[in-house]
Amino acid sequence: MFCGLLFAMPVLAQIPAPQGTYPALPSETPAQFEVKTEAFNYARREVKIPMRDGVKLHTVVIVPKGAQRAPILLTRTPYNASALTSHNTSAHLDPILQGYDNATDVIVADGYIRVVQDVRGKHGSEGDYLMNRPLRGPQNPTPVDHATDTYDTIDWLVKNIPESNGKVGMLGISYNGFLTLMALVDPHPALKVAVPMNPMVDGWVGDDWFHNGAFRQQMMPFIYRQQAKRGSEANWWASHFDDYETYMSAGSAGELGRRRGLEQLGFWRKILAHPSYDTFWQDQAVDKLLAARPLHVPVMIVHSFWDQEDIYGAIAVYQAMESKDTNNDKVFLVMGPWYHGQSIEDGSALGALKFNSNTALYFRQKILRPFLAQYLKEGAPRAEIAPVSAYETGTDTWRHLPAWPAGCASGCTVQPTPLYLAAGLKLRFDPPKANDATFEEYVSDPAKPVPFRARPIQPVGYYDAGLTWPQWLVDDQREASGRPDVVVFVSEVLTAPVKISGQPIVNLIASTSGTDADWVVKLIDVYPDEVAGQPEMGGYQLMVSADIFRGRYRESLETAKAIAPNKPLPYRFALPTANHVFLPGHRLMVQVQSSWFPLYDRN
Repeated sequence: MFCGLLFAMPVLAQIPAPQGTYPALPSETPAQFEVKTEAFNYARREVKIPMRDGVKLHTVVIVPKGAQRAPILLTRTPYNASALTSHNTSAHLDPILQGYDNATDVIVADGYIRVVQDVRGKHGSEGDYLMNRPLRGPQNPTPVDHATDTYDTIDWLVKNIPESNGKVGMLGISYNGFLTLMALVDPHPALKVAVPMNPMVDGWVGDDWFHNGAFRQQMMPFIYRQQAKRGSEANWWASHFDDYETYMSAGSAGELGRRRGLEQLGFWRKILAHPSYDTFWQDQAVDKLLAARPLHVPVMIVHSFWDQEDIYGAIAVYQAMESKDTNNDKVFLVMGPWYHGQSIEDGSALGALKFNSNTALYFRQKILRPFLAQYLKEGAPRAEIAPVSAYETGTDTWRHLPAWPAGCASGCTVQPTPLYLAAGLKLRFDPPKANDATFEEYVSDPAKPVPFRARPIQPVGYYDAGLTWPQWLVDDQREASGRPDVVVFVSEVLTAPVKISGQPIVNLIASTSGTDADWVVKLIDVYPDEVAGQPEMGGYQLMVSADIFRGRYRESLETAKAIAPNKPLPYRFALPTANHVFLPGHRLMVQVQSSWFPLYDRN
């Protein structure tokens, strides 16, 4: 016993006693506790990387144990770098990265050094936060933006991580995908490859904040959480279980914002000040920014056909960059049957849809993994990947293509096929005769807007919180087709498959008794009454592509103009990209309505 105490005394003497309030009875908590990590298969370093203006950005660096000449995979984020690298408590690398923005089966298996950084003004980083910091220029008179911050970060990483081979790749989903794209504006020479997934690209035309002028008011809680506190601790609150009631009871998005104090937030004030597609939005559109820059870095753009948040951006930025890829070997596009960010999760199903394989796992192992390795790992073989990998829904088949799309409004290899809204609420491929011209009408009551999904409507959130927001774009549309304020056109039962590849273009001739109106158009696959092996899919109405257009922007997206009442006018707008086969025995359906609430504000 006495010998044991003699052995312990020198060890205890090395630990300084904490200076407590009562020295005679000191605290049992040490001034600094050292975590023992000998059993860990990784080393975790948290550093502050200085930017060119002196601001320091909090950065988490995770190095696999024994790594030598390993490439770096970088993600920049407003979502808390510490949290994104601590999904679980473990001595092993895989569990701590098992979550958002980490394609763990690729990152861990291939020995990448994982780096995640808080953007300026968020969580552990210094500086000021802007929702989408513009590039240096008229809207940003400072010397820094996301492009410079990324450049400075990469420069520091390759000089200060001795285990690296000096090659850096970037990947990120959503906002992090936007940040990945911003790195391409003025890329550091060490940036060898980029993978933006479901990136936010144009907040007005078709991503987070507006769609064709209609405000996505259910994104208000995101704005609240992101900007009210540096650490995103502020939680949106509601007094109703049903979001339909939350937004209806407020009367308008503006009034709800006032009740929640959103006028204190800089980005909310900008939304109120810029309802049209003016230079504020145009100058920040990432597809336009990259269209004006040379192409230096190989990029793989990942798109989800049922992306409930950023369904516009990936395709827009692909179109902006692809024309610069003269050898067809630098710009790659992957399109999968997924919700926002599902490419790094289980891709065997989405809502009621069941696929014949884990589509996301296929993407990660057969496409993403060899693509990253080719550019980042020394001695890796050239990846045998098609310029376009597009999952074909309906047939459940991956298609590997030289370009996208095969068919479009002009300049494509396949001419578009018109689909006509015909008399008797029919859909037809043959044009109506002159004397067959007719119209359908409905009453759109702002006091009873059409729900965008069956009530009660949950708030925006993900499965880990028990919410089904990710799957609403594949919800059964029978809820809407039975309403008197939704006009439904249906084709005959198909006797041969009908394929759509590309963006459906809406050419709608419509009138309203008011001076403005929203037009919601949905292209739907109606399943047979009975589906062998999946009885629950009998009669299912699957939304293949759909969007909204605010009528006041019919003549110009930049300038709102009242609609002439009771005058038939043309409205032309694109729906989101699809790659779908309507199978024999199915029918095509088009629904037209004038509200999609509460996702979009009432007009």
